[in-house]
Amino acid sequence: MATPATSAVARTAGPLDGLRFEGSGPPAAADALVAEHLRLLGARPDGGSGGRFTVTGRDVGEVSARTTWGETATDEATAQAATGIMAVHGRRDGAPRGLAVDYAATAAGVLAVQGLLAGLLAQVRGDGYIAQVEVSAERAGLLTVSQYLAAAGAEEGEAAELAPGGPPFRSVDGTVFELETLDPGVWAAFWRTLGAPEEAIRRGWRPFQFRYATACAPFPQVLHETVRASTWEQLRHAARSSGAEVCLLGSLAQRAAEYDGAAPWELTPHDARYVPRPAADGGPLAGFTVLEAGRRIQAPLAAHVLGLLGAEVIRIEPPGGDPLRGMPPACSGISARWLALNRGKKAVEVDIKSASDRERLREMAAGADVFLHNWAPGKATQLGLDHEHLAAANPALVYAYTSGWAGRLTDAPMGTDFMVQARTGVSEAVRPAGEPPAPSLMTLLDVLGGLLGAEAMLAGLLLRERTGRGVRVDSSLLGAADVLTAPARALAAQGLDPRRPAGFRRPLRTTDGWIALADHCAIPYDVSDLPTDRALERMRERGLPAVPVVTDLADLLFSGSISRDAHGAPAVPTPWSFA
Repeated sequence: MATPATSAVARTAGPLDGLRFEGSGPPAAADALVAEHLRLLGARPDGGSGGRFTVTGRDVGEVSARTTWGETATDEATAQAATGIMAVHGRRDGAPRGLAVDYAATAAGVLAVQGLLAGLLAQVRGDGYIAQVEVSAERAGLLTVSQYLAAAGAEEGEAAELAPGGPPFRSVDGTVFELETLDPGVWAAFWRTLGAPEEAIRRGWRPFQFRYATACAPFPQVLHETVRASTWEQLRHAARSSGAEVCLLGSLAQRAAEYDGAAPWELTPHDARYVPRPAADGGPLAGFTVLEAGRRIQAPLAAHVLGLLGAEVIRIEPPGGDPLRGMPPACSGISARWLALNRGKKAVEVDIKSASDRERLREMAAGADVFLHNWAPGKATQLGLDHEHLAAANPALVYAYTSGWAGRLTDAPMGTDFMVQARTGVSEAVRPAGEPPAPSLMTLLDVLGGLLGAEAMLAGLLLRERTGRGVRVDSSLLGAADVLTAPARALAAQGLDPRRPAGFRRPLRTTDGWIALADHCAIPYDVSDLPTDRALERMRERGLPAVPVVTDLADLLFSGSISRDAHGAPAVPTPWSFA
């Protein structure tokens, strides 16, 4: 498939170089994002505006994509309400809350670009069956909550309590910060340094550890009280001495001041001799092999997306298998959350601490199309599994790294979802005025980072297909944060208030539930004394778009769009419609 690597570095190129795109039709959910990403990937705008984007070129034919809101939703607020996003984001507060950023539309836009890239790949490979792609914000929203939805439909209950509570923390001198550690010993050492009660330390670890899975962290209130009795300097000392990390909640204005304008991913092509293979049945990526050495959410989701598009995905797991396979709740003995990101993948156990197993992994990479990992910075080099090592055997490999910070910030803390939210102003953007900034405990950036990673790998595959070059692909949670906060950050850069008005996307309580109005609608009257059905009738009589808010994700299992996999775990529908 490939010849030995050379030291030559090719001119930086875009996978859509030489192609044109045109917008048409009425506005749609993610017009600006789709157009921006097409430009960043090298396509030239050719006039027109609207929600349908058509990409054309001599060697790719024509492929178009559009985004819609879906069957129930009419805008971002109603999409968040209908798909469970409000329910998950609101768990820390004990009631559904809308994200003040356009999360469902952003995900839909990235998925639409993915669909375009997949369609163009099919065209270049000689299979022109994909001419049109459609993505709805509702299906995008379901994908973003797929882990939470899978857990809600599992055979057993959650291992950690679903109840209000969680970070951030506030010191006695008013400093608001996020705390992170993945080690229970470090957790205990941090709190002991501050004099917290042992029982509270013990009881607090599990909800803190599981907050990535449950979107809430109801640890003992005395831990918050312990922090509120400590100065910021004392807290920093406790972090330094224990090995924990603390991060101040940064503002959008601060992020705007340091923003470097970088794209959310970086493609670095190099010389190789790649002989394109004809398309195969089974999706636009059928016939491609992806090796994924991913942990937690970001990289596994990115590989999962390529699998949905037809690629064969092989997970590289440690001896004994991925420990997250056993994370409760389970379906047929396998973690429902794990299945949401990894169903359909093959698995090979590799001990990367073993020289012979690392050599076996290099041999596997020599026959693969994509190698993806999200190891800690520097680990791939230490193991001899970085890009230059694998490209020596397979120069045409698309080598992908999904990281926390992409090496773009010198003072960056640990690159986890909540720390990146804290550092980049996401904590300010997701909450409207009148509410204190706080990172969402929904894994916003892990999911969006995974979608952007998949978009970048598709771009790398298309670049390789069109040029014959190998490609290194880098994406990050920082890139996801910058994409998600772009409109608010632009306001902050102009010295304007970047936050939405107080009460923005706050659903309305009824006697038996909640309803959400479209963003442009003013609340006409109090509906707290009406049942949900009657409140919706009143709104619709006045021409006001409104939907019931999904508060129990298990209710979505009966919507008709959710299926069950071979293990009985809920599976959300594929986000793209191809024609």
